[in-house]
Amino acid sequence: MNSPLLQLLVLAGIAIFLILRLKSVLGTRDGFEGPPRRGAPEPAKNDRRQEFEVIEGGPDHDITDHVPEDSEAAAALADMKRIEPSFTVTDFLQGARGAYEWILMAFENGNLDQVAPFLAEDVYEAFAQVVDSRQEQGLTVEAEFVGVRGTTLADARFDNTSNRAEVTVRFIGELISVVKDQNGEIIEGKPGQSKRQKDTWTFERVMGSGDPNWRLVATGE
Repeated sequence: MNSPLLQLLVLAGIAIFLILRLKSVLGTRDGFEGPPRRGAPEPAKNDRRQEFEVIEGGPDHDITDHVPEDSEAAAALADMKRIEPSFTVTDFLQGARGAYEWILMAFENGNLDQVAPFLAEDVYEAFAQVVDSRQEQGLTVEAEFVGVRGTTLADARFDNTSNRAEVTVRFIGELISVVKDQNGEIIEGKPGQSKRQKDTWTFERVMGSGDPNWRLVATGE
């Protein structure tokens, strides 16, 4: 065997040895991989999958920020979201605050017609009786809404058969209310002096229906 051929075989053997040695140290890579990240090592694929599953299956803070996670109210709110994914508790409570002011001031000022579509029949009748009684006695009310000082979700229920949802909210409202008799004399309240009142209202709606409006179906303190 001549010398050039022998040298070529020796070099080829060295090259094969080096390739095998590098593969044993570095491993193999398939496809494109970006540059290594600095800092902490990247978690293994199984760890990343477990982390994603925990986040995906974690608590819904839109619900748990308002009611205990394992409560019946939380389960009811979750069912509402299942039927109507666009529903959120936070948006509902913001709307409830606005409805509270609107309905309360309509009652104080005796203008129930504008809120009638948003009241259950028995609630409307109860409000109307008070308004009619004032008028019969010649009483007038001068009211000014100051603001909502507290809003708390008290309870939630859901009927899986009818998709009917009920949400009960506790309000602390602040308003100025002065009642005058037929002679214009103040018999209740003081001008410019606000008072706080607590109300517990229950709103109802069929989730997934074409009507987006909630109705006030019960009131209390």
